[in-house]
Amino acid sequence: MPGAPITRLSMVYDADGTLVGEVRYVVGHLLGRARCDLCDITHGGLRRRASFDDLIASLPVPADVVHRDEQSPELAVFTAGRLACVVGHTGDGLEVLVGREDLAACEGSVDRLADVLRPRLAHRT
Repeated sequence: MPGAPITRLSMVYDADGTLVGEVRYVVGHLLGRARCDLCDITHGGLRRRASFDDLIASLPVPADVVHRDEQSPELAVFTAGRLACVVGHTGDGLEVLVGREDLAACEGSVDRLADVLRPRLAHRT
């Protein structure tokens, strides 16, 4: 039985969105000290992938893509220790729809993320 209807998504990077945060992540990633599987999916080099923007536009609910330092206080409390992830917002609260392990299994592929996300949204929107 499906859960409560999902009204929107928050896709949260395990990286900060400031210029310093972005540089810190890139350097850490190159040195093997920082990892964000959502970043690997959404970005090819320094730019966001057009295929990811196409996925966002095709979803049946609005989706926000935010860095960890851009989260609302409620979302930050919920995602603590769970980043990177995709969170579903429902009338009952928040739930992780796509967790770290699922994002890692996508191996940087937007299509694989779509294959994971779409069934989890089915009958919930």
